[in-house]
Amino acid sequence: MSLFDFSVNPPQPKKKPKRLTKHGHTRIDDYYWLKERKNPEVLEYLKNEDLYYKKVTSNISHNADLLFEELKSRIKQDDSSVPYFFNGYWYITRFEKEKQYPIFARRKKTMKHPEEVLFDCNELAQGHSYFDLKSFSVSPDNTKAAFGTDTQGRRLYRIQIKDLITGEIRAFKVENTNGRGVWARDNSHIFYTKKDIETLRAQEVFRSNIELPDEQPYSVYFEKDETFSLFCSSTKSRDYILISSTSTMTTEHRFIKSDKPLSEFELIQPRVRGLEYFVSQYQEHFYILTNADGAKNFKLVKTSISYPLKENWKVVIPHRQNTLLEDVDLFKDYIVITERRIGLSKIRIKRWDETEDFYIPIKGETYCIYTGFNPQFDSQKLRYGYTSMVTPNSIYEFDMVNKTTQLLKQTQVLDEVFNPSDYMEERQWAIARDNAKIPISMVYHKKTQRDSSTPLLLYAYGAYGHTIDPGFSTNRLTLLNRGFVFAIAHVRGGEYLGRKWYETGKLLLKKNTFYDFIDCSQFLIHKNYTSADHLYACGGSAGGLLVGAVINQAPELYKGAIASVPFVDVVTTMLDETIPLTTSEYDEWGNPNDEVFYEYLLSYSPYDNVKPQDYPHLYITTGLHDSQVQYWEPVKWAGKIRQNKTGNQAVLLDINFASGHGGASGRFNILKEIARQYNFLLALENKV
Repeated sequence: MSLFDFSVNPPQPKKKPKRLTKHGHTRIDDYYWLKERKNPEVLEYLKNEDLYYKKVTSNISHNADLLFEELKSRIKQDDSSVPYFFNGYWYITRFEKEKQYPIFARRKKTMKHPEEVLFDCNELAQGHSYFDLKSFSVSPDNTKAAFGTDTQGRRLYRIQIKDLITGEIRAFKVENTNGRGVWARDNSHIFYTKKDIETLRAQEVFRSNIELPDEQPYSVYFEKDETFSLFCSSTKSRDYILISSTSTMTTEHRFIKSDKPLSEFELIQPRVRGLEYFVSQYQEHFYILTNADGAKNFKLVKTSISYPLKENWKVVIPHRQNTLLEDVDLFKDYIVITERRIGLSKIRIKRWDETEDFYIPIKGETYCIYTGFNPQFDSQKLRYGYTSMVTPNSIYEFDMVNKTTQLLKQTQVLDEVFNPSDYMEERQWAIARDNAKIPISMVYHKKTQRDSSTPLLLYAYGAYGHTIDPGFSTNRLTLLNRGFVFAIAHVRGGEYLGRKWYETGKLLLKKNTFYDFIDCSQFLIHKNYTSADHLYACGGSAGGLLVGAVINQAPELYKGAIASVPFVDVVTTMLDETIPLTTSEYDEWGNPNDEVFYEYLLSYSPYDNVKPQDYPHLYITTGLHDSQVQYWEPVKWAGKIRQNKTGNQAVLLDINFASGHGGASGRFNILKEIARQYNFLLALENKV
């Protein structure tokens, strides 16, 4: 007997056929009109969807409340970060009991000095259903802070200046930015990036003198190429300010000395399609992580700041076929390198004088290790983080001279019965249809019997070269303690196995991402970890695209699926250059104005390939103010699946009317969203 209440009929959007013709091919979109954000009929329909969701889940809504309390009970509410020292102050982020948002504070010289609250986000969030403080940047003289806030969820931030001496917010205000202000050495000029209000592309860098609020902002650089976006930053030494132009597969950087804010930016290396390079600075050199000259897994080069063109680049760490060079962090005496091999990251430490070259010791096959925030250039101590699927996130400090390690903090799990030894983690390798080996990271309670009756939640992302590392989740314990197995399929499109792993899961090879997920699902069923009656698919955004494509192609493998803010109307979105992010995404998905890419995208686009068949139970989320996957994509998709599905499967659409792509703001509101998703899974397993 279903725990969902199907006595109420689902809302069905009116059919208003729209003919969409491209390359001589015509598609009919019955629900195209749902993108009319200001149409009262659209808002009324969304409200009906919300009402339907609440009615269908009314029998289990109380359990969602209980799950929320369970999730909430595990977190330390009065928690704080590990303090870090920078430019004369110790900085700390902390939470207070029952409060949603963080408090950012600092103490001068020592942690015994009285605390100075920089930003109490709980106060700033008052009166807003959504709030995000993007970042803040303190001026070199420590007297002012530039900070960016978003109160809608569309990632359009307002930059303001707080006087840290008086506590007052100055009159200076800039709208529609990416939220980050970069200070010049004079403590008066800041640089920031503004976005186009329609496409949300970060397209122009401005310079302002905050001491002259009536002076017009000066446009430093405008990015004409619509496939590129801009980002402004400073080097670790704060000696240089950078403007970075980035697309999916090409980058370009400009620089000035931060003590000369009125000077013209100089190019490091002009853009060349396919050339990626990322810049750090040490003394009189730029250190550049790049894929130049066929270095798919990247290499490290250096060049004189006076002569930065590619022709002057000299190799510091060469390219290696089996090792991905992920990151570098520069210190006065050391260079710290993050590498990945066979899916596993390692931290390598090398002295500038080349007298030492070693790795931080580490064991295991499902862990995640990463360098933390290390703002102090003249330091012999490295902050790094470690987690695994059974180990809570841990922050360590490694003394690079003495080679000693100190645990600074491990995330507390406020659960009296939690013991890491009660859980098992492992990595398996599925064989894909083209014989590629697909890694799967898994975790489960040691008492869980893995067989055909075991519920298993399989998650993947698989895009942009973004690697999903196997880390710990206190929330996930709710499922593991109820007999679930949780697994991550490291499918192509991510970079878990190096750059080639990404390149064979994008553009005209994108279907490998979906095939890998399906083949991992079949592997887990074949190995008797679960069965099709208890297997669930999960993904968000580009991972939601994966879920949509997979359940079109192999719906019989899954009992249910969760698609969070899913990118499912691929062809229509990629043909609309007015929609945020479209033009910058051509190198990831392909440009459908090219007929070859049009046909390929059309062949897997989830919305375009919905057909009459038995679909899994489906839980879909969206935010009304989503700037990355507009709300109408999941809304249209839900309506079309309901029209076509041949069984009595639940198709639930959970709409957040106050959020964007990242979901709810506030740590407790986020837990409520997770509780509803877990409630969906547990109801299907009759574990409510």
